[in-house]
Amino acid sequence: MTRRPLFRYVLRTLSLAAALGLWQLLTSLDVDLWLRFSQFPTVTDVARAFSDRLSGDDYWTDLTDSLTRILTGFALAAVLGVAAGVLVARSRLAEDLLGPVLEVVRPIPAIALVPVAILLFPSNEQGIVFITCTAAFFPVMVSTRHAVRALTPVWEEAVRTMGGGRLRILGSVVLPGALPGIFGGLSVGIGVSWICVISAEMISGQYGVGYRTWQDYTVVDYPGVFVGMVTIGVLGWITSTAVELLGRRLTRWLPRTSYVSPGRTRAARPLTTPARRDGDPEQQAQSEQQGHDRTEEARDEHLV
Repeated sequence: MTRRPLFRYVLRTLSLAAALGLWQLLTSLDVDLWLRFSQFPTVTDVARAFSDRLSGDDYWTDLTDSLTRILTGFALAAVLGVAAGVLVARSRLAEDLLGPVLEVVRPIPAIALVPVAILLFPSNEQGIVFITCTAAFFPVMVSTRHAVRALTPVWEEAVRTMGGGRLRILGSVVLPGALPGIFGGLSVGIGVSWICVISAEMISGQYGVGYRTWQDYTVVDYPGVFVGMVTIGVLGWITSTAVELLGRRLTRWLPRTSYVSPGRTRAARPLTTPARRDGDPEQQAQSEQQGHDRTEEARDEHLV
């Protein structure tokens, strides 16, 4: 049990090391076939620039500003997106009033709202948070809406039978049942938020990882550009992983499935019920045969 996770971590580390090695090889040899790798900085150049940035204060200021913007906008999008998704899915009146407006605004890229944010908000900081929130709002809202509509009506009817009201149904049926879909939208939304917040910082930001990356590009500091790109990738990976881990923690009650290669099968636990000693031998044999059939069915379903 302990060897396989360790092997997977080693395999992932080797994959990353191989990608970095290929990058270093192509850039150090100035390979120019169809792609011009001679224009790229090497891995050592980026690492040297990264170490220089870590020793300065500007890098940490940019990091703090970008994280503050992304977390604020994403938190607002999570609350508003879940609320709007549940409301549209549960109320016909809300669907008729909000649905057309949301569907018209949803295809508009969030980065295209930069002029709107500049006109609406008195400061660039508020405008960037608005763009980040808008980018994450629609994936969360759509996923929540579909997850709520996919719930089986039997659960709600059972709560109503026991005397539960709307708030009871919302807290014990709707939100817990829709959690997998909600966190699917949150996982997508955090990635879209990073794309839009970096773009907004490049256009109208003051400080931030995106702003600093664009400044490095304007002064032809390509190692600095790649430092910004690596920082964005690492921050995006950390935040998306945090959302995924939180989702797994809150949905521990769900059954988990793991990948099994076609060449190997897992031994299924016998589903037979212990027969009574004083029972009929024919009944014992029949129960054992039924348990064997159930085991085979469970194995087939797992493989499928």
